[in-house]
Amino acid sequence: IKTLQSFVPACAIQWIMGLDFYVYLLVMILAIALLFMMVWHLIMVDELKNDYRNPVDFCNTLNRLVLPEYGIHLFIALLLLLCGFWITFLFNVPLLAYHIWRYMHRPVMSGVGLYDPTEVMNQAQTVLYTREGFIKVGFYVLSFLVYLYCMMVALVTALTQ
Repeated sequence: IKTLQSFVPACAIQWIMGLDFYVYLLVMILAIALLFMMVWHLIMVDELKNDYRNPVDFCNTLNRLVLPEYGIHLFIALLLLLCGFWITFLFNVPLLAYHIWRYMHRPVMSGVGLYDPTEVMNQAQTVLYTREGFIKVGFYVLSFLVYLYCMMVALVTALTQ
């Protein structure tokens, strides 16, 4: 009986066995991008609180980042789901559900985004944006470390086989 290894060249077998390494490498790089987006979000909120930035500029800048952030996070979750990495996929589901809920309950505006210039100067909204930013930074740092660990495990597993 011929096995799969007799039909596929050795370099392709290394690629197939190391696919989880490449998936986690891509996801880790995307997590870094999300982390930078959230740090930018926190800087913008701080500038708004200290009156260094006006509300219209704040909203125009951050509304451009909402869909890329949500899209990258959705791509990460779908990639993990399609590759069968269930634990890391389930790790992402709560934030993904929050993103969907937050976008469905956004203020009524003419464009895309979450931030309305008439509401951002409200103290409760500013506290919400700050809390949301810090929670997401914590989540993305933790997810980066989880992806880094999974990538290293995948690398060690691929090299020892």
